[in-house]
Amino acid sequence: MKHDDLRQTVLRVLGEIAPEADLERLQPNVAFRQQLDLDSMDFLNFVIALHEATQVEIPERDYWRLASLDGCVEYLAQRLSARQQ
Repeated sequence: MKHDDLRQTVLRVLGEIAPEADLERLQPNVAFRQQLDLDSMDFLNFVIALHEATQVEIPERDYWRLASLDGCVEYLAQRLSARQQ
């Protein structure tokens, strides 16, 4: 998956978890929790949905890397690239 595809996937999943969020105004390098009204269960559901959408295993120790849009895209791109090698 390319970065643009990953970005769209992350935004789609985020929109499913937080349908009231204005994703057009989302700042890519600022943590979701600072921009959206996500609680810990919302974030966990987001991680699970990302896993289902991308088939990328996301261990709990890496959750912090998914804190922002840019972080999610980079993390998923690295994991997918490593899986292809």
